[in-house]
Amino acid sequence: MAKARRTTHRSTAGKKLYAVRDTSGRFKDIQTFERAHRADLAQTSKAEATKGKKKVAKKKAAKKKVAKKKTVKKAAKKR
Repeated sequence: MAKARRTTHRSTAGKKLYAVRDTSGRFKDIQTFERAHRADLAQTSKAEATKGKKKVAKKKAAKKKVAKKKTVKKAAKKR
């Protein structure tokens, strides 16, 4: 489903507005640019979500493969 195209307007106070129209051309939704932009940033795209899951899986796999190395104590030199 495609995102509805928004047109920009200005309110009487001078704030930038986003307006979405329905199929008949009437306003379906009007939001301030600030609120709409914040909501857009809060949502993650499908591509970002799958990319994030892949990174987490790689990190978990890498952690499991790493084995602890045994440390060998060297004897102190005698004088």
